[in-house]
Parts: sequence; structure tokens; C-alpha cells
Amino acid sequence: MQNTLIQRMYAQEEDYWRLRAFLREVFLLYDCQGLSWQVARLDYWRYFGNEHLEHYRLHDAICLWETDDGQIAAFTTPESRGSVYLQVHPGWRTLELENDMLAAAERCLPETDDSGQRHLTAWAHQTDELRICALQERGYVRGDWPEHQFRRCLADTIPDFRPAPGYTVRSMGDKSELPARAWVSWRAFHPDEPDEHYDGWDWYLDIQRCPLYRRDLDLVAVAPNGELAAFCTVWYDDVTRTGYFEPVGTSPEHQRKGLGKAIMTEGLRRLKHMGALYATVAGFSQAANALYASVMSSDFSLYERWQKTF
Repeated sequence: MQNTLIQRMYAQEEDYWRLRAFLREVFLLYDCQGLSWQVARLDYWRYFGNEHLEHYRLHDAICLWETDDGQIAAFTTPESRGSVYLQVHPGWRTLELENDMLAAAERCLPETDDSGQRHLTAWAHQTDELRICALQERGYVRGDWPEHQFRRCLADTIPDFRPAPGYTVRSMGDKSELPARAWVSWRAFHPDEPDEHYDGWDWYLDIQRCPLYRRDLDLVAVAPNGELAAFCTVWYDDVTRTGYFEPVGTSPEHQRKGLGKAIMTEGLRRLKHMGALYATVAGFSQAANALYASVMSSDFSLYERWQKTF
């Protein structure tokens, strides 16, 4: 490969579609091992996470490195405020490029606290010795709460988990069901917050704008009284033939009824029927990781958090 790269910021909508193609290529080159994002993760961040939570301008937050003939070699993106993820083509991986990418992120993405100190979190796969070396050289320290990455080969037999009697698993309904779907998401992820903090359901329209969204892979568990009790959205990329679960949740009043296992295994069966080879999911909490281990595999890898204050 050539020895020089041109660094620039995200400039236009066409860049987004080129980033998606790049992720598909490198995810396969890394043998689907979590050393880069799946394309669905970028979509989910852009159309939901950034649109409704982070509010970055893509022109200010995404930095690209290209060859002199215009091929993408690497790019950086946040996924939450004050964080950076590095996506690099394996053929271009050098300590120099890793340092350049971290330096760019330190200019564009840190958050400043009340005392005036700036903070940045970078992420590295536990096996990525090159990136870990770059992080340590630049003064980053390994932090807590790594992301646990689970993967399942769909050639294996999928377990047949069933929900508690009276509960059913199905695809989500039409637009009229979006308020109920948004409400069960709120209950699952904000169980201790007062109901008046609930911010409505319109955001789900942007979930459905994601390029890989399919309603037949947007699954819900329904309680005996007809209310939605649990959910998982599965993203299938037929280019890489991989599926990605994001998000997965159960309303507190319906937990411990086998809904998480039942709804995820239904997602695995549907992926396998479509021709998927692998499915992945990532979690942080003990409860989530226990669920994912029971459905996907007890083996996992870690995407570790590295933090710098400057």
C-alpha cells in the first residue's frame, strides 16, 4: 500500500455511505471478531443516538484518513459524548496512524468538566496490542466497565427458549404500536425515573429510518393482558451475513419470565432463516451479560475503556 494518507473531516452525505461500505469490508477482513464496528452500529448511532442524545454535527465529529486516490483507510467517530472509536483497515494499521487518530480525537471530541479539565474515552479490543500501545504512550489509563462482546455461529443449533405461559413473541405492529413500543423501552432502561420524565415516542420514527431496519426483525414480547413486555431489535446485514442485536430490554414488572431468552432466540432463528452466519450483541451490566451468555455463548471478548484527562 501507499505510505501517505490525507486527513480530513466529514464533508458531505456521500461520505456516510462510503463509511458504511468501509465498515462492511473491514468487518469481514477482521473475521467478524469485533475489531471494528458492524455497519448497523454506525447507523444506530447516527439515526438514534446522535440524533436524539448526543447532537454532534457529523462535520465536527467524524474524521477520515484517505489514500491519495480517495480510498478510506480509517475514520474516527464518537458514540457518546467524550468518547472515540477508531475504525482502521488492517492493511493500514501502524502506530503512527493510531497516534494521529487519537490526536485528532483529542482536538475534536473531549468533554470539559466544571474545573476546566478535558476528558476523553477511547476504546480498544482486549487483543489489540498496537492500539493499547498507542493509548499508553499518550497517557491513557484503562478504566472500568468494559463492553462484553458476544458472538454466536448460526450453524450451531439454536436453543428453544419459551416465555412464561400466556406471553407471546411476534414482530412489532404498524405505526399505531409505536407509542407502546417506546413506553416499554422507557420502562426497561429508566426503571427508577418518574413517569413525567418520559419524552414520548416520536424518536422511534428515526429508528425505522435506519437503512437496515426491518419490521420483521423488530421483535416484541406481549403479556397476557396485551401490553408489550419486552423487545429486541435485530439488524441484518446481508453483505457481511451478520446480525446485530440493539437494543434488548424487558420492562421491570415482566422480568424473570424468560422473555429475554425467548425473544433473542426467535431473533436468532429468523437471522438463520435469512442466511446469516453469525450474530453479535454487546453488553455492560451483569444482568445483560448473563442473558447474552445464556443465549449466544459463554465466551466473550472485551472492548476496553481507556481514559485520559488533560
